[in-house]
Amino acid sequence: MNAVDSNLAREFLAFAREKNVLRFGEFKTKAGRMSPYFFNAGLFDDGAAIARLGDFYARRILAAGAPFDMLFGPAYKGIPLVVAVAIKLAERGANKPFAFNRKEAKDHGEGGLLIGAPLRGRVLIVDDVISAGTSIRAAIEIIRAQGATPCGVAVALDREERGVGHESATQEIEREHGLPVFAIARLTDLLDYLADMPELRAQRTAVERYRHDYGVGSG
Repeated sequence: MNAVDSNLAREFLAFAREKNVLRFGEFKTKAGRMSPYFFNAGLFDDGAAIARLGDFYARRILAAGAPFDMLFGPAYKGIPLVVAVAIKLAERGANKPFAFNRKEAKDHGEGGLLIGAPLRGRVLIVDDVISAGTSIRAAIEIIRAQGATPCGVAVALDREERGVGHESATQEIEREHGLPVFAIARLTDLLDYLADMPELRAQRTAVERYRHDYGVGSG
């Protein structure tokens, strides 16, 4: 990660902590692991916060310089995210169509599983975090089923945890599908951020221990 990305990550983590989206304590993950930190993007829950979040995504996506034709947000958390990101990209001169899916197909009105622009061309997936990568894989299937091409994934936080093997979900997505993953911040960035916060040194020790137990290349 270059200096620009590192500064963006640090700015984002400070914002997440300010909004109580990033918390420290003991939290049970979906995988049954006890994590010393918790990130809940659903707590960016007012207009100013979701607008600023969308701008973090837009800055990270544009800095990556990867070509894409449109955005897709997996239900449910990806829905407000993809809207916010599309708005902020347009404000920065990159106006792109977007779409998102329903969890269940609608059998009246316009019907179907998809809302928004037709899935066409190169589609960038926008989601909150990558843990196991389940929602990302489902989004890839939806996009391909429509004849479009998934071209990358943008997330707020990459937890950099192992899945069932020795790779992280990010590494699995990149290897299995050839898709780059653009994270505003990663677990590595969180550790760097905590190192500069004397009042959070104890939290850094707990997060380091967690990475040792469950992080990529650990165990």
